[in-house]
Amino acid sequence: MLPLLPSPLGRSLSPATLVLAPLLALLLLLGGCTRGAQPPRSVLLDALSLQIQLTQGAIARALDLEAGGLPEVSRVRIEQQDAVAIGEARGLHLSGRFDWRLPGDAIQVDSPFELYLQRGARGESWRLARPSGSSDGSSQDWITDPLPLPRRA
Repeated sequence: MLPLLPSPLGRSLSPATLVLAPLLALLLLLGGCTRGAQPPRSVLLDALSLQIQLTQGAIARALDLEAGGLPEVSRVRIEQQDAVAIGEARGLHLSGRFDWRLPGDAIQVDSPFELYLQRGARGESWRLARPSGSSDGSSQDWITDPLPLPRRA
């Protein structure tokens, strides 16, 4: 058995604690850095709402129907986040789950999502990006739609 080493707090620390504590601190620090780039919750809600509206509109046009109202989006859970290239700019690819409901519908649905977001040139706005195939066969083309500007207090 390895000897215990004295700590500044008057307790003895094991060698395992001396090795694991800095590693845990480093992991927490690195984890915090990746989360810092995450868009605000309001941006995620607006992006998911817009994505539902665009999908609903495309289906309604294809079926010659009237599109419904604005969806209610809540409880967003991000499971994965990656930096990606969106055209010449940088963006984020986010996936996870969220709850949503159509207007007048009592049923709330828990659904998976996949979003591509692009930050505005000055960092004050966000755009929803959607892959749209490839015009030259070698690179991805994108359609981007602006999201509402963040609300100022």
